[in-house]
Amino acid sequence: MRILVLHGPNLNLLGSREPGLYGRDTLTEIDAELQQQAERLGAELVCFQSNHEGALVDRIQQAAGEVDGVLINAGALTHTSIAIRDALLGVKLPFVELHLSNVHAREEFRHRSYLADKAVGVICGFGPISYYLALEGMVAHLRSSEL
Repeated sequence: MRILVLHGPNLNLLGSREPGLYGRDTLTEIDAELQQQAERLGAELVCFQSNHEGALVDRIQQAAGEVDGVLINAGALTHTSIAIRDALLGVKLPFVELHLSNVHAREEFRHRSYLADKAVGVICGFGPISYYLALEGMVAHLRSSEL
């Protein structure tokens, strides 16, 4: 079982960007812990971060036939990108949307997601643990789909 983890804009700044909101863990630390968790769950991860919408779309398209599912923290693009939504729908891979912060407790413009209605699930508000919960959920979903 292979899962693509996509990190959107500004997530490369984790650890230094608004640590009161996003925590002190860096993206490298989150990816390393996520890799360890994936191994315990019998999954393989491929992680990718970009600040560019087109690069994320390209990576999603490349994932077709390469992975079984996607975890995506699209950052601010969650609320603006029809292109990312269309790419995810186009490759027909199950995906989990996730966020470090509780987007519903933040500014009104963050309450709308272009991804949520097509996602297997949405996890938000648990800091870095959101990634780990999303991974567990995706692995469970993929295993149940195999039955």
